[in-house]
Amino acid sequence: MPAVSVLLCLSTCPDRATADRIADALVGEGLAACVTLLPGARSVYRWEGRVERGEEVQLLIKTTRAAFAALRERLCALHPYEVPELVACDLVDGLPAYLDWIVRGTAGPAS
Repeated sequence: MPAVSVLLCLSTCPDRATADRIADALVGEGLAACVTLLPGARSVYRWEGRVERGEEVQLLIKTTRAAFAALRERLCALHPYEVPELVACDLVDGLPAYLDWIVRGTAGPAS
């Protein structure tokens, strides 16, 4: 395991264009090593007292704990939702080379 804590973050976007824009910014700015876009997600949620349904694109964001605060700030600035989804899960194990790659990919803006 790398010495740095690695996270898998989840977020949803209303469409592919928004998902692409957010993924490009997070990776391009060195806040995430990789963002996987999963189109076709169907969300059912409660918003302002009503049950809502919508098609969304799920983002799987690979980053580090050290980059998380900046990632959260940037995602909120870019996201059209009033309250965007952003949850982070600690990755407790994985292929060491892949986890190290995530760490290297979130060392700062890409050169």
